Amino acid sequence: MQKVFLTFFYTGFSPKASGTVASLVAAVLAYPILVFLSDQTLFLASILIFAASINVINDYEAKTGVHDDKSIVIDEVAGVWLAISMSSASWLSFILSVLFFRIFDIAKPSIIGRVDRDVKGGLGVMGDDMLAGFFAGLLSAMCYGALIKLQIGTDWLISIR
Repeated sequence: MQKVFLTFFYTGFSPKASGTVASLVAAVLAYPILVFLSDQTLFLASILIFAASINVINDYEAKTGVHDDKSIVIDEVAGVWLAISMSSASWLSFILSVLFFRIFDIAKPSIIGRVDRDVKGGLGVMGDDMLAGFFAGLLSAMCYGALIKLQIGTDWLISIR
């Protein structure tokens, strides 16, 4: 059961770009949460996954001796859900949240890279993705706000709900 959770129903075993595959699957699952529940529910689910995953990852790493195994993608799920929950006003912001999350998660600029490099265990595995999600959500919201001010691309600014 631990492996099912950490690999997000085995999406972590994708032969190529497992983090991207998991992020896309998580984004697809985020949509009905946004529509039928709320962005607050998605936010809280992200925080819950973050908190629950730390000890599960610690246990997994103790058993396997491997830090941040490529198959562990639950961190991408929590991070992309955080980004989407912060900026889910429209389809454009939804897409930008996922795109910016993947960019920040792969490039690991600034503090994201520092956490990835220096923080060990489950907190390190989850921490860099939560920071990537935070900055992706923030940047997406800023872009959405700028487009609203400039009244550019109003077709994409249609609400998700």
